[in-house]
Amino acid sequence: MKGIGGFFRNLTMRLSTGLRRFMEGRYGSDKLNTAILMVALVLVLVYTFLPFGLVKIILWIISYVLMIWAIFRMLSRNTYRRYQENRRFLQIVDGIRDREHRYYNCPTCRQRVRVPRRKGKISITCPKCREKFIRKT
Repeated sequence: MKGIGGFFRNLTMRLSTGLRRFMEGRYGSDKLNTAILMVALVLVLVYTFLPFGLVKIILWIISYVLMIWAIFRMLSRNTYRRYQENRRFLQIVDGIRDREHRYYNCPTCRQRVRVPRRKGKISITCPKCREKFIRKT
C-alpha cells in the first residue's frame, strides 16, 4: 500500500512541476478572462434552452470563440499586452460603477485624474506633473 501512495505522490509532484514549468512566463487568468468566461457560460445556458435554429448555432459559435479567446489570453506570453487589455477593461468597469466621478487623462503625462461630476467647467491640476487643464464635468 505504501508503494501505491508513494507512486501517486510522486506522480502528482511531477505533474504539478511540469504544469508550473509550462505556465512559466505565461500570463494566466485575470478579471477580463473571468468576465469572458462568464459571458460564454451564459451564452451556453441560453442556447441550451433554445429550440434548434440559426440563433442557437450562432450563440454556440460565439460561446466557443469566447472560450478559445480566454484560453489564448491565459496561455499568452505577451504579458504586457494582456495586462493593458485587463487594465482598460477594469477602467471601463470602474467608470460604469463610479457614477459620482469622471476620469480624465492628463494631456502631458497621461496620469489618470478623478474629478467630481456635475461641477461644470473646472480647472484640473494633475497630481503627478502639476499641469493644469480645463474640462467640463
